[in-house]
Amino acid sequence: MKCLSCGQDNKETAKACKKCGRDLTIPPAWFPDWKWHARTLGIIYACVTVAYFVVSIALKRLPPPYQIRKIPPEMTPWLKR
Repeated sequence: MKCLSCGQDNKETAKACKKCGRDLTIPPAWFPDWKWHARTLGIIYACVTVAYFVVSIALKRLPPPYQIRKIPPEMTPWLKR
């Protein structure tokens, strides 16, 4: 069994590394690779895209007064109409 800290070869039954003393009974920590990150970000992007379309469809189905907003010109003087 190889030590994950120093790379020293140890016996399969060893409980600690003979070089650095690391506990070999503890399972190694999980570190995600680039494929995991790409898949996770892809899933998040897909969920956000679907949520956007669902919300936009839901907002279009609202009754007529809520679909169109008319903002008075006094509230937006920087927009010249």
